[in-house]
Amino acid sequence: MPSRRLEERRIAFQRYKEDVKRDGKPFYPYAMFHDTVMSLVVVCVIVGLAFVWHYTSLLGPSLAAKADPGTTSFVPRPDWYFYFLFYLLRIFKWPNSVILGTVGIPTILLILLLAIPFIDMRRERRLLRRPIAIVAAVLVALSMGVLTYKGATAKEALGAELLADVPNWVKAEKLPAQAVPGAKLFATSGCLNCHTYLGAGGSQLGAPDLSAEGSKNKGITFQIQHLKCPSCVNKGSPMPSFAAFGDANLRKLAIFLEASKGPK
Repeated sequence: MPSRRLEERRIAFQRYKEDVKRDGKPFYPYAMFHDTVMSLVVVCVIVGLAFVWHYTSLLGPSLAAKADPGTTSFVPRPDWYFYFLFYLLRIFKWPNSVILGTVGIPTILLILLLAIPFIDMRRERRLLRRPIAIVAAVLVALSMGVLTYKGATAKEALGAELLADVPNWVKAEKLPAQAVPGAKLFATSGCLNCHTYLGAGGSQLGAPDLSAEGSKNKGITFQIQHLKCPSCVNKGSPMPSFAAFGDANLRKLAIFLEASKGPK
């Protein structure tokens, strides 16, 4: 015999079919047709706006000014609808917890959202009789609102945080005075987005640790040439060119790298 819960679902479905037959129209094909038409309208609007943007200047220029690869002051920021995730990443900023803030928490919340219709199958839809769902929805909306606001008003301190590590680098590596300007430039110019140095940095795309780069004795000239054209020195290198930094700044970086012999 079927379970009581299954029997109740069958009775509820039969009651729904009777209500639809008496008072309204079924979801398929009426509501589905309306959704399809509305989706088509939205796509047409997006395509139309894309044409307007591409062939006119009403929505802004097709191309803005070229990016300056030599800048040391540009701070990348996401679009406004990712501010909540942007600030969540600032909370979980340690390497071992980044995956939790960027993938773990959003994925868990998304799975719970998709699972709700299968967990709560009651026909009750009155808000006052669904306190858990209402409280959960309010908390999620409030949290995303707060995180979005905090992300929009956050002051970028990454460069300052890394710059504060320079005295520790000087002490640990016994860097000479002439290497300090290069160390400061290294900390603020985005090198640590890919490389690591005494535990700081990102270690992306296989970029090596540079804490003991100077112990390889490659020389100042080699370092400058490598910074200007990495793929010319190392075939297939994914590292971008830093020629736009200028010879003076490249020399500062080269002196710093050659002075980095590893912690003493």
